[in-house]
Amino acid sequence: MSPEEFRAHAHGLVDWMADYMASVERYPVKSPSAPGEILAALPLHAPETGEQFGDIFADFTRTILPGMTHWQHPSFFAYFPANSSPPSVLAEMLTATLGAQCMSWVTSPAATELEERVMEWLREMIALPPSFTGVIQDTASTATLCAVLSARERSSNFAVNEGGFPPGRRFTAYASTETHSSVERAVRIAGLGAAALRKLPVDRNYAMQPEALREAIARDRREGCTPLVAVATLGTTGSTAIDPLKAIGDVCRGSGVWLHVDAAYAGTALLAPEMRWMSEGIEAADSFVFNPHKWMFTNFDCSAYFVRDADALVRTFAILPEYLKTGGAGDVKNYRDWGIQLGRRFRALKLWFVIRHYGVEGLRHHIRRHVALAQEFAGWVAASADFELVVPAPLNLVCFAHRAGDDFNRRLLERLNQSGKLYLTHTVLNGRYTLRLCVGQTHTEAEQVRQAWALIQQTAKQFAA
Repeated sequence: MSPEEFRAHAHGLVDWMADYMASVERYPVKSPSAPGEILAALPLHAPETGEQFGDIFADFTRTILPGMTHWQHPSFFAYFPANSSPPSVLAEMLTATLGAQCMSWVTSPAATELEERVMEWLREMIALPPSFTGVIQDTASTATLCAVLSARERSSNFAVNEGGFPPGRRFTAYASTETHSSVERAVRIAGLGAAALRKLPVDRNYAMQPEALREAIARDRREGCTPLVAVATLGTTGSTAIDPLKAIGDVCRGSGVWLHVDAAYAGTALLAPEMRWMSEGIEAADSFVFNPHKWMFTNFDCSAYFVRDADALVRTFAILPEYLKTGGAGDVKNYRDWGIQLGRRFRALKLWFVIRHYGVEGLRHHIRRHVALAQEFAGWVAASADFELVVPAPLNLVCFAHRAGDDFNRRLLERLNQSGKLYLTHTVLNGRYTLRLCVGQTHTEAEQVRQAWALIQQTAKQFAA
């Protein structure tokens, strides 16, 4: 493809992208495709000769687009958001055009130094202590694994990396029963074994009980285990529970246990000073992660990981073969040593674009708007004779259910999602099937939230009749 052909096709794609952003509401939020439908429409074998770009794009609109769930639809209320925004998309276009592999300072100095500065901005924006140093990971799952591995190496004086697990030594990890599945996955990958993860009971709001953590650590020590790492969550996936960070930090600090704070979703709310009650006690944490790619209008993937002891992180991961040796290593950061990946995308660019486009106050405005809309929705549910709140809604996720019971709620959710007019997901809280509505998509306004509540009520009445 010549530069002029590229220019022509690129202009056409940008026009399509702008039209898509302006009219995404015309698509069903959740793809109606049946399992295997897209696969059946794709050729069994790759083409032997190249095809025209126009034909490829036609197949995209005809075959691929109908199989997409539209996460950027303003009536997307499922899971947690995976937001995008125009400045982020434009930055991704530049990133793809540059095609840089940003593993080391020397492979692209601007990528390294921009990441360093943007992470300093983020640290200040969410009021983390200045003792924290940041690096961009791909996802919070990776960041949590980095935390568990760093805790393992610090506890063993970096001996496990060199010689493997010493015979008879058993490490243990701690999290609530509501913690994200990535914590157990990290414990498995780190070699501790799933049985080493102590899943602690929660209170009536589904937050970890610090006293249960204290008792579990003491019990494991008596049984000859080495308590290693605890994970506190700010905004659990099921219900947005906020673990009591200060009390958990006191336990970890007194026990020598690494404290990792998983704020993957809710951490963005810390942009607003009135939300920083969630992070009270953060100074006791060893690591902290939140995802700008969830609720800060930055395209997936972009996860902000902060550590108090950057040396422990680097010592855990750094390996320096001859082909990676470069001059000036002591004067610069080589982020290839700050995590699992050797190859790294230029993720800092889109974050830089987003922060500069919105400004900190603009980002706060949108976060506050989403929280206010969710709180209004929660008020409608609480005032309803047919629905009820299953758990308090501290942020922008509302967990609710129809009083008719689990089977009714299952069928209600299925019918709502089949309509194509909105997309919700569910969870199970204390054995109860619960609907989740999260207000967090970049362009969601009051109109979409009102329409969602009207459709939920109307569909429920049809079922009840």
